[in-house]
Amino acid sequence: MKIKKSIALVALLLMGILSGCSDDQDDVSAKVAQTNQNLVNNASAIDLGIAGDFVILSKTGITDVFQSDVTGDVGSSPITGAAVLLQCVEVTGNIYTVDAAGPACKITNATRLTTAVGDMQTAYTQVAGRINPDFLNLGAGDIGGRTLTAGLYKWTSALLIPTDISISGGPNDLFIFQVDGTLDVSSAVNITLIGGAQAKNIYWQVADAVTLGTTSHFEGIILGGSGINLKTGASINGQMLAQTAVTLQMNTVVKPQ
Repeated sequence: MKIKKSIALVALLLMGILSGCSDDQDDVSAKVAQTNQNLVNNASAIDLGIAGDFVILSKTGITDVFQSDVTGDVGSSPITGAAVLLQCVEVTGNIYTVDAAGPACKITNATRLTTAVGDMQTAYTQVAGRINPDFLNLGAGDIGGRTLTAGLYKWTSALLIPTDISISGGPNDLFIFQVDGTLDVSSAVNITLIGGAQAKNIYWQVADAVTLGTTSHFEGIILGGSGINLKTGASINGQMLAQTAVTLQMNTVVKPQ
């Protein structure tokens, strides 16, 4: 009788242990599945729509201190073409306006611009809506001197880049940087791509103003909730898609291929 009770007790203990193991395995499996899903969600491509055809696109104009060098299409809407101050000689590409005002070489196409601006807003919302960041408030908002790898980054306030940084990854790696405040790049600071990383796969979604300091160099696509301001001699290999204005001061702007 005692032997039977002992066997029964052992059986109950084994069942409890196995049940606990099963629960642990379920928890681990769930966490792995969620992590994998996060990776899939955050690595999926960003659709810029027609906005992706522009190297500079804004809602309230493009100011300029001559001479800048812009490679790619430029446009602003819904503001009049008179707010696009780039001269024809500064742009290797098309300049689009909503009306007959603006540079002599302009192409008036309000419909295309309306679609592009709508696509810009959609892309901004899509990028801002990515959740479960791989890095939250890295460097407490100061990432000077760092090497950044592929993934989703989020800062809940301003972001400062006071010294050179590198962005490291393969040619298909995706980098998403969400900034809930301003983004400031200090003067003479360079962003360098290493390991095959490409500017066309780097997205900076910034809720407030973006400022690229004097002679600094930037890489990636800026989706600005406000203005994008380039100081004298700053350069960018990327795109500037702004909800307000873009300001240029003798800058080099190239749309990545």
